[in-house]
Amino acid sequence: MKESGGWSLRVGLVGLAAAAAAAAGVAYGLYRVTYRRSGGAAPRSRGLEREPGSLGGGEASGSPGLSSLHRAPLGGVPQGGSDDSNSHGGLEARHIKSLLHLLESTEDSLVHEQILVTLGNSAAFSVNQDIIRNLGGLSLIGKMLSVPVTDVKQKALNAFNNLSMNTKNQEELKIYITNVCEEVEASSVNSELQLAGLRFLTNISVTNDYHYMMTSFIPTFLHLLFEGNERIQVQVLKVLVNLSANPAMAEHLLNSQAPLLLSLFDSCINKDVLLRVLVFTTNLTKSMRHDKGSAIHNLYNEDSIFSTLSDNSLYTQKLAFLLHHHDAEVKEQVAKLIMQQC
Repeated sequence: MKESGGWSLRVGLVGLAAAAAAAAGVAYGLYRVTYRRSGGAAPRSRGLEREPGSLGGGEASGSPGLSSLHRAPLGGVPQGGSDDSNSHGGLEARHIKSLLHLLESTEDSLVHEQILVTLGNSAAFSVNQDIIRNLGGLSLIGKMLSVPVTDVKQKALNAFNNLSMNTKNQEELKIYITNVCEEVEASSVNSELQLAGLRFLTNISVTNDYHYMMTSFIPTFLHLLFEGNERIQVQVLKVLVNLSANPAMAEHLLNSQAPLLLSLFDSCINKDVLLRVLVFTTNLTKSMRHDKGSAIHNLYNEDSIFSTLSDNSLYTQKLAFLLHHHDAEVKEQVAKLIMQQC
């Protein structure tokens, strides 16, 4: 009898979460269609290297152009999310409260996954980001990072990705930065869990406030840059671009080892990867300009990024070749990088 009752409870809970997820997805789709018909594109943030708010817990859609590769302060509308403070995606506060209660009270990992997907979907709407925080949902979702089930952790990080588009939420979510960095480091290379962690770190690093908490993981990020597939490369570069835009992080980055960095300065490299490598390097070169002098060279190791970018004939040659790249955005960014060296 207990086994039968437990199965019924699971079916009921999963059904509730799935229905709520469908409601959020439909409302979100209607919002985007309505917005486009009103004469504009879906709202996007300006000048940010951040992850779009995404529904369904899948890979965030869209690839930012050159103008959005340079990090800027938080503000504006989350990419892929609603800027209508009255829009809640079909879920009201009472629904979210019930889902959070279920998340806390059940030990069923399948139910955890369904609820986390639903909460993550609802967090594509800014009003729900506040509701989830005010109901204590951030800490409840954070507890799911300790559940020894990979899929549950991944869904929790996907929810955090959307929730971290909110500055007030970031103030509470900062306590998970080290934990997420450790998950990224320990996860299998190219895994969905690793990708989800990097997405969260992308959003939480949009401002300079929490960069210091990632300093010790810079070697991990650089390792993934060379060992990961293109999805991981793009995602880790988003984090590195954000960090490199902070002058206070320049010394840590420049003194890091990246012996294969110049291998990415090649016309055969994926455009999204190449553009971000160029922006990352441009940001660091700008910092190097402010620290010219022979004494500065003594601060860095011989095999550091600083040494790679300083008086390196191979580096200069590769930049010259990239000036003839077939893509206009790449050529423009190479030109900007060369101008920073003058």
